[in-house]
Amino acid sequence: MGSAKQQTQISKIMNLLQEWDKGSKPTRTKILQDFIVQNQNKTGPELEQEFAQAASLFLARLTAWLRLTYMLGTCLNEQLQALSIFLSASSGHKFLAEFLEVGGVLTVLEVIGLKQANEKDKAQALRLLHCVANAGRKYKELICESYGIRAIAECLAKSKAEETQDCARNLLETLSQGNPKFENQVYKGLIALLPCTSPKAQQMAAQTLRVVQPIVETANPTIVDPLLNLLRTLHLEVQYEAIELIKDLMLYEVQDDLLQGLVHLLRPAKEDMIKKPDILDDPDVPQMKAPLPVFVQQAAAAKTIGILARESTELAEKLIQKRVVHNLMYAMGNQDYADSQRQACISLEYLCRTFPVVDDHARDAMGDVLYEQFMHDPESLYVSMNPVQADVLVSNKVNIPGLIERTE
Repeated sequence: MGSAKQQTQISKIMNLLQEWDKGSKPTRTKILQDFIVQNQNKTGPELEQEFAQAASLFLARLTAWLRLTYMLGTCLNEQLQALSIFLSASSGHKFLAEFLEVGGVLTVLEVIGLKQANEKDKAQALRLLHCVANAGRKYKELICESYGIRAIAECLAKSKAEETQDCARNLLETLSQGNPKFENQVYKGLIALLPCTSPKAQQMAAQTLRVVQPIVETANPTIVDPLLNLLRTLHLEVQYEAIELIKDLMLYEVQDDLLQGLVHLLRPAKEDMIKKPDILDDPDVPQMKAPLPVFVQQAAAAKTIGILARESTELAEKLIQKRVVHNLMYAMGNQDYADSQRQACISLEYLCRTFPVVDDHARDAMGDVLYEQFMHDPESLYVSMNPVQADVLVSNKVNIPGLIERTE
């Protein structure tokens, strides 16, 4: 009886494979859709049983069709879903080996780089690569050796769909773990994403760097400039991740460079503060005046300095030694951008209340009237500040003792 049942199953599978071989695109699509519905979450042995020990024959046809049609997008999503069922099957290493033997990883990496591929197909391709990466270290290395890190990072930077970006981010994070040979390459790839033009990609890169940084142990100095430039963003979710990453990096050798950079950002270069001439504006078009990026960065730097000072007295003292008081007062006098004034006031008030030497120098530089206004309500001082007071702040000469006088 068992033999008869087995013969029936073999006959059914042979008919299915013949139908596939002779079938048109709609026929093959229907076969794939049925396969996806009927075989979700099956193990390797269960798939072999379903195909009468001939699952490899169907997998070979599937991978061959993918290689022939992936550039055309012919039911690409269904093909990738069906392959994922094979590659994610527990005890299905045989399927994974067969997929890799025919260059499956390279084909799927090409899919995520195709301009004509839609976002859902790219997301599915990234999930398929995740199945490969989850199989172990040597499979992660294979993806990386196939220039996978660059392809995945570029997909994250260029994608317009959050689902695709999320899949790419998750895959990069997976490739950084338990993969000592390539963890640094993943780390550098994430740093390279920080200056990209997609705010979502910037946010995800900064998020993932917080996970990867403890894995690689040593902070790369090239992270400093792109990370500080993230503070120019008008997207608060990106600014939040940038500040959190800066906080994490206080435990690494780039601490001093970051602190010096933050203090420097409080006093933007003159050429960066030049606005375009009004003659370039069309008077007939309603203008929404965006703040200068350096002023957004100045406000974010003042905010970050306050956060770091509150978290660590040691960091606060280092900032004071880098003339942060002088530069915070300069930012307080920036009447072109109220948030710079507000954030600088909040941070300086904390330093004044924590360090008597800062309080004494601030009082001397401001004068009693402005100082009293400042300490009474630092958050709204900018509302009542007059141009003379702003000029006093901008031209302050505060230099806490113990520092070598530097000419500005």
